[in-house]
Amino acid sequence: MSARTLFRTLTVAAATATLGAALITGAQAATPGQGTAAPEAAPSAAVKPGEENPFLGIELQGLKAERRMMYPAGHPVAFWALVLDEETAARHYRGGQFFVYAPATGEFGSFLDTDIAVRTVRDPHRVVIADSGFMRSHPRVEVRYGNPDRPKRAFTVATATIWM
Repeated sequence: MSARTLFRTLTVAAATATLGAALITGAQAATPGQGTAAPEAAPSAAVKPGEENPFLGIELQGLKAERRMMYPAGHPVAFWALVLDEETAARHYRGGQFFVYAPATGEFGSFLDTDIAVRTVRDPHRVVIADSGFMRSHPRVEVRYGNPDRPKRAFTVATATIWM
């Protein structure tokens, strides 16, 4: 794993932890003297009505932007992610792994598996790209399926393109 890939993975993990800590602190300040919020109220505490999709302006093929929730340490955290659209996820895949690849630079991105940044996943429903910084720092990013050790031979499943 290159130093740049490791740095990007650590950045995603740190951002997730920071966002979770901020929400925990805010939830505790909003409900002094009480335990945890009722399960029905938990998602509304994390969803900010004015928060905009960071993937706007990116042309997506085979991908869609989706609002997701995760619960690190039992506390809700809302975030935007790119996931495979229904048609692409329903295709039959066998014998490889999904990975995020920027063909212009040869760099690899990462997926968010629960709350851990991973380089590859086998299940198309686990393709969750939450690193908008990686997406915006490359003009074209592809989700490929095959052997990540030979990315140029892998099949391109979905693309995200920023037109300059």
